[in-house]
Amino acid sequence: MSTVSTRLPVRAAEWHLPYKGRVGMSALIAGESAIFTIFVVAYVFYLGKSVTGPRPSDVLEVPIIGTICLLSSSLTIWRAERAIEDDRMGSFTAWLGATIVLAITFLIGTASEWKKLIYQDGLTISTNLFGTTFYSLVGLHATHVVIGLALLSSAFLFSLFGRVDSRQSERFGAVALYWHFVDGVWVVVFSVVYLIGR
Repeated sequence: MSTVSTRLPVRAAEWHLPYKGRVGMSALIAGESAIFTIFVVAYVFYLGKSVTGPRPSDVLEVPIIGTICLLSSSLTIWRAERAIEDDRMGSFTAWLGATIVLAITFLIGTASEWKKLIYQDGLTISTNLFGTTFYSLVGLHATHVVIGLALLSSAFLFSLFGRVDSRQSERFGAVALYWHFVDGVWVVVFSVVYLIGR
C-alpha cells in the first residue's frame, strides 16, 4: 500500500528590490562613516600633542543632558517610524515633534558649550591642535545634526498639512536611518572626546 504525500509545494518567498532611498542612504552613511573615521583618528592621533593650553581636561565638561536628549531621539524617531507604518498620523506627528525638540536641545547645548569654550576659555579652532581637532570633529557631527533636523522638520511640516501617510513610510524610513546614524556617531564622538580624551 503506497502512501501519497499530501504536502503542498513550498513557495519560495518573493524577493523585491530594496527601496532605492534606503539603499542610497546606506551608501551615503558608508561614505560619511569613512569621513568620521578620519576625523576621529586625527583627534586621537593629536591628543596630548598641543604645545600650549588649554587641554581637554582644563575646559571640557561632559555634555550629559545633550547626550541623553540625542540618544533619546533614537527612541522617539523609532516610535514615529512605527506610527507612520500603521498610518497613525497623529501619533507620527507627535513623536516626530518630540524628536525635533530633542535635536534642538542637543544643538543648543553644543552652542552653549562652544560659546563658553571660545569666550571664557579662549579655545578656538586656531588656538592649538586640540582646538583644531575638537571643533573639526564635534563641528562635523553638529553639521550632520543640523542636516538631519532640516529633514525631520520638512517631514513634520508635511505631516501638519496632511501631506504624509503610510505610503511615505519607506521614504521616512530612509530619513530615520540617517538619524540613527547621527546618534550612533555621537556615541563614538562622545566616548573619544569626553571620556577617553579627557
